[in-house]
This record gives sequence, C-alpha cells and structure tokens, in this order.
Amino acid sequence: MAEPEVEFKLIILKMIANQNLIRNIIGVTGNVISCGLFLSPMPTYIQIIKSKDVKKFSPIPYLATLLNCLLWFFYGLPIVHPNSLLVIIINGIGIAFEIFYLTVFLIYAARQGRLKVIKLLALEAVFMIAVVTLVLLLIHTTTKRSLVVGILCIIFGTCMYASPLVVMKLVIQTKSVEFMPFTLSLASFLNGVCWTSYGFLPFDINLLVPNGLGTLFGLAQLVLYACYFKSTPNKNTKAEVELPV
Repeated sequence: MAEPEVEFKLIILKMIANQNLIRNIIGVTGNVISCGLFLSPMPTYIQIIKSKDVKKFSPIPYLATLLNCLLWFFYGLPIVHPNSLLVIIINGIGIAFEIFYLTVFLIYAARQGRLKVIKLLALEAVFMIAVVTLVLLLIHTTTKRSLVVGILCIIFGTCMYASPLVVMKLVIQTKSVEFMPFTLSLASFLNGVCWTSYGFLPFDINLLVPNGLGTLFGLAQLVLYACYFKSTPNKNTKAEVELPV
C-alpha cells in the first residue's frame, strides 16, 4: 500500500511543478505583451513633443491606467498577495510609463488642462494612501487583504478595459478605424488572454474578472477592425482631424 501512495504523491508533486512552470511561462509572456501595450501610446506622445501641443488628446486613459497599475502593484506585494512577483514587475513598469506620459502632458498642456490633471493626480494619491493605510492597519491576514484589494482591482481594472468603448462607438459612427490602431487592439486582446490564463493557475478570480472582460473588449475591437477596415478613408485624401485617444 505504501508504494501506490508514494507514486500518487509524486504524481501530484509533478502536476504542481508543471502548473507552476506553465504559470510562469504565461506570466512572462503576459509581461512582454503588457509592455507592448504600455508602449503603444508612444507615437502619440512623440507627436505631442514635436508639436509642443497636446491638442485634443485626453489624459483620462493614462490617469485610469496609472491608478489601475498602482492598485495591482499593491495587490502583488507579499504583504497582500504572496507569490505574485510577475504582477509586481509588470505593474511597476506600467507605473513608470504612465508617469512619463502624464509628465509630458503636464509640460505641454494648457493651464486649464494642466490643473485638471494635477487635481486628478492628487485625488489618486489620496485614494491610494487611504487604501494602503486602511488595509495594512485594519486587515491582518493576506487572505483578507487579497480579497479587499482584489475587489478594488476588479472595479478599476474593468473601468480601464472598458475605456475603449468610446473609441469603438466612434468607429461605428464614422465607419473608420483610423483612431483605433490594429496593433493596440491586438495587444489588448492578447494581454487579456494571457492574464486570464494566468488567473487559472491557480484560480484567482481577481485576475480572471477584469482580464476576462479585457479579452472580450479586445476581441470586439478586432471584429470591428475587420468590419470597417476597408471603409476607412485614405490618410492622404482626407482632412486632418484630432480626436481623443
């Protein structure tokens, strides 16, 4: 009886090891794709730097992404959700990118736009300080901390992933995908797929819900792109239009 028990335990250990290996591979792949996602607004900001004008580009998506990254970074810390190093790494990178984008926006925005961004950044800072303080002082186990911070991550992660709905509406109205780049839509879809898969190994509903929705929104963007790509006017034959990103 002892030998079958030993063999069964060995099988379980191998399954756990394989699961961890697959999880790490998916997580690293997700980090690479997420980096591409964070880099995607760079052409817009190069344009802003060259023209020294933010024009009608909106800072709201970058403010939303910054808050989302801050919450996930906190979620991944060992004092909240142990064994989440990859979550910490990618969201740390995301925080750096969003700070850069918002800094550029502050430099070249008009006074009214600059004040709006500063006020929203101050609100985000106050919110994060309150969350970190209350979670660490009032909640004393990583299980409960993961639950509370995870709920916040689900809420704000869903809001971030839902932000392209405005652009998708614009695509349908104009029958043009000019302001919905294919690479960004594809990266959003692949990013959602990777982190949804990562959330299954082991099961983590806080990762599954927002990234599952992100996968659906990304897929919807790709479907729209396929539908309206041919009807998009040629850049050389239409007037220049500035719309928010």
